[in-house]
Amino acid sequence: MTEEKMRFEAEVSRLLDIVVHSLYSNKDIFLRELISNASDACDKLRYEAIAKPDLLAGDAEFKVRLLTDNVRNVLTIADNGIGMNKEDLVENLGTIANSGTAKFLDAVSKSENAKDVDLIGQFGVGFYSAFMVANKVEVVSKKAGEDQAWKWSSDGKGEYTIAETEMEGRGTQITLHLTDDNKEFTDENRLRHIVKTYSDHIGIPVVLMKGDGDETLNEASALWTRPKSEITEEQYKEFYKHTSHAFDDPWKTIHYQAEGAIEYTGLLYLPTMRPFDLYDPKRKGHLKLYVRKVFITEGADELLPPWLRFVSGVVDSQDLPLNVSREMLQDHPLLTKIKSGLTKKVLSELEKAAKKDTEGFETFWENFGAVVKEGLYEDQSHQDRILKIAKFRSTNGDGWTTLADYVERMKDGQKAIYYISGEDIDALKRSPQLEGFAAKGIEVLLLTDPVDEFWMPSVGQFEEKDFKSVTRGGADLNDIKSDDKDADKDDKKDDDAASDASVDALIAAIKLALGTGVKDVRESDRLTSSACCLIADEMGMDLRMERLMKQHNRVDEVSPRILEINPKHSLIKKLSDIAIKDAKAPILGDAAQLLLDQARILEGEALPDPVSFARRLDLVMEKGLGA
Repeated sequence: MTEEKMRFEAEVSRLLDIVVHSLYSNKDIFLRELISNASDACDKLRYEAIAKPDLLAGDAEFKVRLLTDNVRNVLTIADNGIGMNKEDLVENLGTIANSGTAKFLDAVSKSENAKDVDLIGQFGVGFYSAFMVANKVEVVSKKAGEDQAWKWSSDGKGEYTIAETEMEGRGTQITLHLTDDNKEFTDENRLRHIVKTYSDHIGIPVVLMKGDGDETLNEASALWTRPKSEITEEQYKEFYKHTSHAFDDPWKTIHYQAEGAIEYTGLLYLPTMRPFDLYDPKRKGHLKLYVRKVFITEGADELLPPWLRFVSGVVDSQDLPLNVSREMLQDHPLLTKIKSGLTKKVLSELEKAAKKDTEGFETFWENFGAVVKEGLYEDQSHQDRILKIAKFRSTNGDGWTTLADYVERMKDGQKAIYYISGEDIDALKRSPQLEGFAAKGIEVLLLTDPVDEFWMPSVGQFEEKDFKSVTRGGADLNDIKSDDKDADKDDKKDDDAASDASVDALIAAIKLALGTGVKDVRESDRLTSSACCLIADEMGMDLRMERLMKQHNRVDEVSPRILEINPKHSLIKKLSDIAIKDAKAPILGDAAQLLLDQARILEGEALPDPVSFARRLDLVMEKGLGA
């Protein structure tokens, strides 16, 4: 028998190093992971056998078997599921297909205490937890319908071997050569306790093979088919970890039966922690479809919309045909109805939580709100319900607000819901575009999720109030009354004074100096302490939206903006005086460029000519210092 020696993929080697150094705080987890994988293998074969009954070949009773040898210090986990051939072994055990794992590994390597990061199962790599307790792992497997068996072996130190071997029947046998300090995992009582605690929900028998007779250690019935009154919270939690390959506890568990025109059972989970690969386009969901307890597929997009892709669990239909193919699922009318029912059920649960568990809902929204908001432009049928539960940061303190609460706080004369968007909330709070709104006491929503740029124009309104970006023209601040009537009078005096000391000459000089670099130059009613800012035309694209489009090569260049200047600012007043006396004064040209570059910097944009900016800044500083 010729062995072929191979090296692990680099990411697997890093992962194994972390596992060996006890990533898991509880070593019992390794058995849960291996039993879970064995159960999945049986589910996959049960589905394949619908079309190809011969694959079962007289062995139709699925089970997971545990064999112990306390003399040799060996534990074996065996199943009669779908099995693996050589290519499957290399792909499943030698590489990590899930791209989110790289991000996970980076996070763990940067963690001060990696042992506290119990997240490995989110990435489908739970098999490697075997190396926590074993210094050698052997996998013998034969794929259903094939004649050749294969043996995979490794000590977890960078290499593995694969060779042809013999095996009766199909399936997979994983043999763990336990280290001396892990002999406890050959003890029958220990195994009983672990299986009852972590794998009681598995729908197939987990059998302990003994000389005096085999013993089934788990309930061996599908958890979702049991009455809720008979299921403990711990059993729900363990089933969540089994179905979603996660290590956090679920935030919400939704277990119900739909009856009527169509019948199905749903056991859905809303997670507590955000998966690292939540925004990965290749991410597959963890919602499994069963038909009368027969596994059909996992990650079915037909069961929930993409904006609920964080939901995991099981859906078991009584009405779908057992021989339904994955291709047929895409257009099956029953799936459309089930999808609608599941979506409404999840939204209903979120609505209840938003009212009764404010703190828990806000934590959920922090993690998953950006994904839920994708539904605002992808799914118009649920737009109104999503808008009502959506949470936002705003200039009204550090907490969250709903749109309904914002509308209640709107000022007299305010006709729009104002917002500003950007990458960093602290930078947004310091934006000069907010100055006039702050002076009037007008609340502004602070949006930092890229998805906000897409749903805002799509939705347009909430309770007949238009959404309006403060980075666009036409803010109409003069029509809005502040709480301080004296402040309104002072603003009017300042406006009159500013009008008396006209900045028309300065505006003309700046337009001449900047040319096509700006779309227009005009006085601002939104600035109180800053000298200038950039805004988009009222009918133009929002500033951040245009930057995002450029980053994704959807537009070639950012279009020229409107430069607003604050006529009350001392710098603008002095420049206005110079412009009135000499509209062609050289300092005005440099000042115009510096004002534009300053406004660009405040917007977080790169300067087109940093060298010229530095030269002009040096010149102005020299003159200011009398050099």
